[in-house]
Amino acid sequence: MAISVDTVYQRVLALANKEQRGYITPQEFNLLAAQAQMEIFEQYFYDQNQADRNLKNSTEFSNPDEILDEKLSIFKRTATLAIGGGIATLPNQLYRLGMVYTTLGSIELEQLTEEEALYLNLSPIAMPTADLPAFVRTGQLALKIYPASVTAITCNYIIAPTVPNWHYVVVNEKALYNPGPSVDFELHDSDMAELVYKILALAGIVIAKVGIKDIGNAEILTQKTQEKQ
Repeated sequence: MAISVDTVYQRVLALANKEQRGYITPQEFNLLAAQAQMEIFEQYFYDQNQADRNLKNSTEFSNPDEILDEKLSIFKRTATLAIGGGIATLPNQLYRLGMVYTTLGSIELEQLTEEEALYLNLSPIAMPTADLPAFVRTGQLALKIYPASVTAITCNYIIAPTVPNWHYVVVNEKALYNPGPSVDFELHDSDMAELVYKILALAGIVIAKVGIKDIGNAEILTQKTQEKQ
């Protein structure tokens, strides 16, 4: 599932050039495209949290949780972790950590703070066991496992979308789209419109064209309002 980076760029240019409002270079577009994609991607997690809080009646094709789960599905991964000395190493691509559980018994590990782990391990009754294991996040890609005897750990995690790139070649002083090295957006097809308008709004700031920024923000607001009805 992907959104064509060329389609988005052409739509952004068409809207920006309307009424001679300005031109967005490929270099500017690529920077703004990466920013816009990450903003929409991060919004998935916020929307998922809101959907979980606001349970509503929904039809088969409009369940908020299912829609968001579909959008995030291409970023979900599972990995068995390498462990040494009680330290589990997380995958390099990890962006957000999901559930951590034992590979053999599928027992979920409880996440603790370092302070909580210290106090629990001082108590023979409350300390983590093989049946009630736990972990402390000690770094971006490291987990300390309690007890250290638990050596088979699996985790679910989310990776970040690949950075989009509208690659081009210059012919007669004009930038022409080069599809081979180009990288499309890794977002759900339904986010096409928001992506275009978000890039447009960001472009208005970069090239100091207030009109472009206002058009982009207005269209995003209209779309969000319609989604909530």
